[in-house]
Amino acid sequence: MNNLSQPQPPAIKSILVSLMLAIFLGALDQTIVAVSLPAISAQFNDVELLAWVISGYMVAMTVATPIYGKLGDLYGRRRMILIGTGLFTLASLFCGLAQNMEQLVLARILQGIGAGGMVSVSQAIIGDVVPPRERGRYQGYFSSMYAAASVLGPVLGGYMTEYLSWRWVFLINLPLGTFACWYASRKLAGLPVPQRTPVIDYLGTMLMIVGLSALLMTVTEVGQGHSLADVQVWGVLLLAIAMLVAFVWHERRFREPLLPMRLFAVPAAVLCWCTVFFTSFQAIGLSVIMPLRFQTVTGSGADAAALHLLPLALGLPIGAFLGGRRTSQTGRYKPIILAGAVLTPLGILGMSFCPPDNFPLSLTFMLLTGFACGLQFPTSLVGAQNSVPPQDIGVATSTLALFRSLGGAVGVACLSALLLAMLHGVDLGAGGLEAASGNALLSGLNAAPGPAQQALRAELGQTFQHLLWASAGVSLLGVLVALALPNLELRGRGHGEK
Repeated sequence: MNNLSQPQPPAIKSILVSLMLAIFLGALDQTIVAVSLPAISAQFNDVELLAWVISGYMVAMTVATPIYGKLGDLYGRRRMILIGTGLFTLASLFCGLAQNMEQLVLARILQGIGAGGMVSVSQAIIGDVVPPRERGRYQGYFSSMYAAASVLGPVLGGYMTEYLSWRWVFLINLPLGTFACWYASRKLAGLPVPQRTPVIDYLGTMLMIVGLSALLMTVTEVGQGHSLADVQVWGVLLLAIAMLVAFVWHERRFREPLLPMRLFAVPAAVLCWCTVFFTSFQAIGLSVIMPLRFQTVTGSGADAAALHLLPLALGLPIGAFLGGRRTSQTGRYKPIILAGAVLTPLGILGMSFCPPDNFPLSLTFMLLTGFACGLQFPTSLVGAQNSVPPQDIGVATSTLALFRSLGGAVGVACLSALLLAMLHGVDLGAGGLEAASGNALLSGLNAAPGPAQQALRAELGQTFQHLLWASAGVSLLGVLVALALPNLELRGRGHGEK
């Protein structure tokens, strides 16, 4: 039996707290590490592997999510979330004790594998204990954890790196992860355990791991400035295509597939996954591009850029909460997703025409964009879970988490690569295009003389405006997906709701 019968509100609240803590820990490590990268690079004197301190975590987390989803369906979700949280906590210790960049990257990969279980299984558990019609408001709480992590991560990381050590960015997870394990082991004890003989798809698992890892490596390399014409990039991309094609062929024939291909024949589920892909493309991509735009065009520091990003992060939980509540009230998720999809390009276009130093206008359009993205995240998850049989909720949820991670990775890579291409026509000084990323771009910009610096800032302002136009164009694909969604009614009505 996959669903708990008539769960009591106090039990649901305890489960919710446990799951929110797991999601917060997994999401926090996507943002808290970025500000400590200069200190890590300075200590290890290694910049070649520096990008993989974050990318390795993201790749591992993305690849692990569908595996945990399937294993949760087979062995029970409580066991999987405990394994994920335990591995995440242990890997955090390894990160804090790393003595070189290679050890740190390897530990981050292990940490990402653990985080994949924490995030995807947590969302699937809500599908076990809450009727579809009531899931929207609970998923809204989960979205608020992503937003809180995006806001608190850079602040906590900056303070710990400045006043303690970059190692505390990872060591802080030890007490938090230990508490999360203890709390989850107690509060999730009543979750159902599947009563069926598990069959493990070992070959499918290996094909998916290799295929997705190669695909994400290609996306990451392109986003870091490598050309698609490079033999190494083409080689990895061809490997990804070959492995993923073999994975699909194998899954269609295996008795207990890791990712049942029949789910891709369910239009509502596929469209919800695509909605999350395009929403994550914008939310994660803009969170990387907008601070750089603010710093380069206005000359402000990193602390001001982080505050400038705050409206985008705050809009996410507001939209998620209101969208989730409205979905529970009406029993339909398409109108909420469609509203968010239509508002997204409007918000991005507003940001493109708004000068970065005009804080009131900038705040308004960034808040609107975050709100629009927030409307779509929990409602898409509820729609995907509602469209599949109960025994496939774990796989459907982890697949949505996979599309969410892929959307974020592709969004960052595409917008970064497009920015590099647009900067070909901009005179960046002696550093050339090598200065077009992050701190190097800012250093070269600040070194330019007064009049030349102002002219360069104006030119960069136009470049970022065109980049935002391109981002708005991509968001129109999300509108088309939302229009194609069937206007289905959610199953069931929970108790305790007025």
